[in-house]
Amino acid sequence: MAHDPNVKPEIDFPGDEPPTDLVIEDITVGDGREAQAGDTIQAHYVGVAWSTGEEFDSSWNRGAPLRFQVGVGQVIQGWDTGILGMKVGGRRKLTIPADLAYGDRGAGNAIGPGETLIFVVDLVSADKPGAGSAFGLR
Repeated sequence: MAHDPNVKPEIDFPGDEPPTDLVIEDITVGDGREAQAGDTIQAHYVGVAWSTGEEFDSSWNRGAPLRFQVGVGQVIQGWDTGILGMKVGGRRKLTIPADLAYGDRGAGNAIGPGETLIFVVDLVSADKPGAGSAFGLR
């Protein structure tokens, strides 16, 4: 099933017990470059708390994808692991247990201690270290 890369995804509230391990589900497999450790990637995402089904963050709401180096600890471990191997143009659902997210400390008022997180991630670009972005960003 194809997705519209210009439309913010909806996340269905699962309601049952959260998984104890990282769950990676490809919604759409992209046809571009595969993200590898050290790549600078750009990704649009929506994040929802498992316990409430409430959205706590979304790059779509800011109008720009998140840009970071994947696989080197710049983001939560569930993202670093869950985005590796994803292809540009793809959409992936990551269900991330607390120990691979913010653990017992949570994150501000938005994410409680021990919270399992659900993200739907659209991989916009993946550039090798030292390569320029297709979008001309630095």
